[in-house]
Amino acid sequence: MNQLKLKTIIIDDEPLARELIQNYVERVPVLSLVGSYASAQDAVREVVSGEIDLIFLDINMPCVGGIELAQITPRSTRIIYVTAYEQYALQAFAANALDYLLKPVAFADFMRAVNRGVEWKKMSDALEHNGALIKDVIVVKSDYKTVQIALDSILYVEGRRDYVTFVLDREPFSIVSLVNLKKLEGVLPVERFMRVHRSYIVNLSKLTIVDRARIVFGETFIPVSDAYKEKFSEYLRTHSVAGGPVALEGAQ
Repeated sequence: MNQLKLKTIIIDDEPLARELIQNYVERVPVLSLVGSYASAQDAVREVVSGEIDLIFLDINMPCVGGIELAQITPRSTRIIYVTAYEQYALQAFAANALDYLLKPVAFADFMRAVNRGVEWKKMSDALEHNGALIKDVIVVKSDYKTVQIALDSILYVEGRRDYVTFVLDREPFSIVSLVNLKKLEGVLPVERFMRVHRSYIVNLSKLTIVDRARIVFGETFIPVSDAYKEKFSEYLRTHSVAGGPVALEGAQ
């Protein structure tokens, strides 16, 4: 079995801070240091390559800051911010941060962030691997356990930042897992599941009631947003007894 390795880069304009994180990275076998950079501009090629797993990233840097760099960072790359400023935390987590470390960084805090990165990587790899090989189930991580979910038990999936909640038609009725909705969308079979909103994927075989631009699951209403309305309307049309056009009014 191949040992898990997280390809890592460091971006910080402060030499001492950069050297400290590099020292930490080199002490942790699961991390593989690809490069250490004094500016975001120097690191752009590595950042956009899609080959990097973790970035230890400063926020306040000349020209291009850490929050701006996050806008061009692939979703497959996770960011651990390393900064002297507490006030950027909300912006950082909105920009796909895995963790937020305050300088000077203690090794224990560094390892906490690394362990989160390891769990995320295992989850991501499990989705790609198991989703491709197992036809009727999906394997996810939930509360440090590996859980197998039957696809036909899923009513819908709700995404919140980098967490999703699988809502099921049987016990345990809901399972929370650390994975983003876009990654999950690429794994679930397209003939059975459809994205209908930036926060929702639904199991098409579980649809019973569509009330205008809302899918009804018991007392829960799932909105069909404008971005997905045409595709969902086409699905309804092709599965309609009448076969005529279907209009969804009142989209959110």
